[in-house]
Amino acid sequence: MNIRAELAEFVGTFTLVFIGAGAQALAVAGTSSGGLVGVALAHGLALMVIIYAWGAISGGHVNPAVTFGLAITGRFPWPRALRYWIVQLLGAALAAFLLRALIGTQGNIGMTLPAASVSIWQAIVIEAVLTFFLVTAVFGSAVAGRGGNAAAVAIGLVLAMDILMGGPLTGASMNPARSFGPALAMGNFTDLYVYFIGPLLGGGLAAIFYDRVFLRSV
Repeated sequence: MNIRAELAEFVGTFTLVFIGAGAQALAVAGTSSGGLVGVALAHGLALMVIIYAWGAISGGHVNPAVTFGLAITGRFPWPRALRYWIVQLLGAALAAFLLRALIGTQGNIGMTLPAASVSIWQAIVIEAVLTFFLVTAVFGSAVAGRGGNAAAVAIGLVLAMDILMGGPLTGASMNPARSFGPALAMGNFTDLYVYFIGPLLGGGLAAIFYDRVFLRSV
């Protein structure tokens, strides 16, 4: 079995979590002066680079919610989706453990947690809505083939956009792997289910909506 695509997903997800969670950890700890804008840019730029570097090999999903959206619409085989989920979680975990070894537990290694003022159901809805935007961008630019070489830019900018709005509320993960890695490395799984339910729900709805309304009818 050729596992190049799975290796690309592993490295890509590792990159996203190492850069994104690392930037968030340093911002929370006060080590970095970039603040929310810096965290948003770190995630967005990392995703752009990942898609340009690995997109032709694996599709550059680096997010179980994106893989889920493609699989639920029949655009990606379920057996490969399962393999992608495994390597995405493994890549995220390795990145988080490496961050812990390098910077310690400062900033909780970029863990995503709902703000004190945000209830669990609100956090799930926020994550679902933000992921809806992200997966819509994936379908509208990459899947539909309308973004051309700029698809990575569009998707990366949506990720940054979402973090600028949702970061103070939920951490704006939009990605179960992004949340899983730091939680595992910290041994703290508080409210982790929010970052599985919300992104998978929002990603699935976005995929079905865009696929059925804007692609199948074309």
